[in-house]
Amino acid sequence: MNPIIKSITQEYLRSDLPSFKAGDRVTVHYKIKEGNKERIQQFQGDVIQRRNSGTAESFTVRKISNGVGVERIFPMNSPYIEKIEVNRRGKVRRARIFYLRKTVGKASRIKEKRS
Repeated sequence: MNPIIKSITQEYLRSDLPSFKAGDRVTVHYKIKEGNKERIQQFQGDVIQRRNSGTAESFTVRKISNGVGVERIFPMNSPYIEKIEVNRRGKVRRARIFYLRKTVGKASRIKEKRS
């Protein structure tokens, strides 16, 4: 990447977020504006992918809500992300675990990484 572009985009990158990867269970605290009010909504689920780098970096979180799979894509450097909590570290052998979409019930569990 061009050093000039890299130096300009460096100031927009967030450094206050924890490190996590695919397979980890996270809670994303996300600011939502409704009219002139603002509230924080929590979205807890498993990270199924992280993609790109720099200012374009994003991650996808999947959860099961009322028996229906819900996925949400969050831009990593979004000012609307209040904080990200890593609830547990998962042990997976893939960077993108899209196979979770086909699984049901206990088959969709991810083993916890022992530390």
